[in-house]
Amino acid sequence: MKNKKPFLFDLTLKELTDIITELGEPAYRAKQVYEQVYSKAVSSFDKMNGLPKGLREKLAEVIDVSHLTTQIDKLSSDNHTRKILFGLPDGAQVETVLMGYIIRRTACISTQAGCALGCTFCATGQGGLQRNISSGEIVEQVMFFERELRKKNEKLTNLVFMGMGEPFANYNEVMKAIETLTDPNGFNFGARRITISTVGLVPYIDKFTLEQSQVNLAVSLHAATDELRETMLPINKRYPIRELIKSCRNYVNNTHRRISFEWALIDHVNDTTAQAEALTGLLKGMLCHVNFIPLNPTKGYGGHESKKMRISRFMQILDEAGIPNTLRIRRGIDINAGCGQLRQEST
Repeated sequence: MKNKKPFLFDLTLKELTDIITELGEPAYRAKQVYEQVYSKAVSSFDKMNGLPKGLREKLAEVIDVSHLTTQIDKLSSDNHTRKILFGLPDGAQVETVLMGYIIRRTACISTQAGCALGCTFCATGQGGLQRNISSGEIVEQVMFFERELRKKNEKLTNLVFMGMGEPFANYNEVMKAIETLTDPNGFNFGARRITISTVGLVPYIDKFTLEQSQVNLAVSLHAATDELRETMLPINKRYPIRELIKSCRNYVNNTHRRISFEWALIDHVNDTTAQAEALTGLLKGMLCHVNFIPLNPTKGYGGHESKKMRISRFMQILDEAGIPNTLRIRRGIDINAGCGQLRQEST
């Protein structure tokens, strides 16, 4: 049965203030707690030095401090990628990945427990949706890895909402989580170091455009024609490519921010010359960047990652068209770091 106590990471500073004043404590204590939770990344009330012991005990009785329970914790053989499957109080599960680079420490955050959109090559989509998660359950994933990094005198440098789930299918909770994470009174994480990735929910791209947010936007495109994209991403039947690209151009024109497109390279599927040429036609003249990554294998999809020669030819066509693009390094293949793969493993 789900715990009915308010969850610490779900609470705004005002909501936390209301709880603390109802306990008969002065309102300024709320800001102290908020600072302990986010600025100092303290994991429990009893570790909040500087707060009266009586207040710490009261808070522990009335507020839930964590919803995440580690179920599987894996570190890649090169020590650069760590992936955790977390259990939530009602039995739902989310995955979070920490990726280490030369100077960056990037956390890949889940925004839903599972996903309902059914992208054929994605392990999360193969497993279906359990439920939307709360803003606090999003935020706690971030704070978990921040605490882990601080043990090594490191810190998170980037956040990508590219884990389990479609962020825009849980729009309000995702935006609330971002508000919490970027709050100057709390974690104070830079919005420009956060990226939201969507498969192309056009109404929510339009809504996000109106936010005029400094958060980066990425679109999982993966195919440049409706015929192919519909076989890979069923959402394309509802929001076809022409409508999606129009929305993306509107985003760029109104925000003056670069948009990214994600493309999982699948051998002899979407790595053809014809697809490359179709992609250049879609993106020509747009302020954008294409991120390529060879397909992460999943047991529910028979495709394979593209070969080097095919990747090089594909990227060359974009280069010749003046479209910026990068081949990303696959991380954590030996620990099933693709979205949803630990959840598959646990069932």
